[in-house]
Amino acid sequence: MGLLDDMHAARRAAGRRPATPAATDADGMVPALLFIPDISGFTRFIQQSGSPLAPQLIADLLEILIEANLLDLEVSEIQGDAILFYRLGPPPPVQELVLQCRRIFLDFQNYVRLVERDLDSDLSAALRSHDLTIKIIVHFGRVSVAQIRQFTKLMGRDVIVVHRLLKNNITGSEYILLSDGYLNTQDPAEVARSFTWTRLLRGTCLYDYLGEICYRYAYLSPLRLLLNGHQNGTPAPGSQRNALQVQRPIRVPAAYALRVISNFRLRPNWMPGVRDVHYDVTKAGRLGTSYKVQLNRGQIDFQAVQRFEDATRIEYVEKISLFRLFPNSLLFFFLEPQPDDSCLVTLEFRYGYVASARPLVRFGQLRRMRQFLARATRQLAALCEAMGQR
Repeated sequence: MGLLDDMHAARRAAGRRPATPAATDADGMVPALLFIPDISGFTRFIQQSGSPLAPQLIADLLEILIEANLLDLEVSEIQGDAILFYRLGPPPPVQELVLQCRRIFLDFQNYVRLVERDLDSDLSAALRSHDLTIKIIVHFGRVSVAQIRQFTKLMGRDVIVVHRLLKNNITGSEYILLSDGYLNTQDPAEVARSFTWTRLLRGTCLYDYLGEICYRYAYLSPLRLLLNGHQNGTPAPGSQRNALQVQRPIRVPAAYALRVISNFRLRPNWMPGVRDVHYDVTKAGRLGTSYKVQLNRGQIDFQAVQRFEDATRIEYVEKISLFRLFPNSLLFFFLEPQPDDSCLVTLEFRYGYVASARPLVRFGQLRRMRQFLARATRQLAALCEAMGQR
């Protein structure tokens, strides 16, 4: 399958997860959190970018939104530039909800910035002239849940409300909107404490057949100061807060080492635990190509997203998907030529968060990942040098 086919399959699989059990009212309605992240600037970008890669980028960004899931949300439907998530049962605390919104915004913007860095790309130029960002709508109410074949369909007045709130009178395009339906379930003092990083403002809209819907909203723009490398554009290896890094000299030229790294067929020869790799051989070597790695007892998807080269360094970047422990992570390879026709390879794993609430588990996962990277670089060096000698 191609890249978009793979992403469509992953999204369908995400939508098929069983719904969380919840108490049903006498009328068949259940309480539910309704959560919609919407890509602002989507229509203009698709129509005016002129890049054939624009739909592929939007598919990537939708996948980013699905993976940035801290609240165990379910996917109900994907509508072009927006995803309707839901969670049946009582509402999550406002602190957890705000953390979810911040994670979605940061993961989205960091990936956009990664693509923007390729100054010679038409897609990068289109991104710089069409500001893609995120707005998030949050509502809590009651829904009716119907299973139609393999799809879960939500129905009811509150489903209409959350969709209508996408059209509001808020100025700007990157914000969180919290309906009073959700806010009335939370302690006002906790709401205030959760928004100390921005201002929480009051708004209201009048909708046909629904009447007046009141909400509060906060701009996400202050979070731009937390984006990776916001000061210099291209971060140096090891400059990331959430990053693990290992280095190793390899006695082959940097260009040769890159050929080995970017050859998907060779991954089982140096990446620990890899049993097999599956990819479309007709697309190998292109940026945007994805491949599936059978790793230990599971599968992780990689996608080649960036490649840079200048006189001092080669940089090769892969996005990692379906990695349960480290959602929305990136693998950077920095190759620096050395005077003796060798190179210094830096392998850097960047992640948004570790998918565990327990500090001891997070510590163990990071320790195992560092050991994995160290072993990978040792085996990569041995493979490169053995192949170079042949």
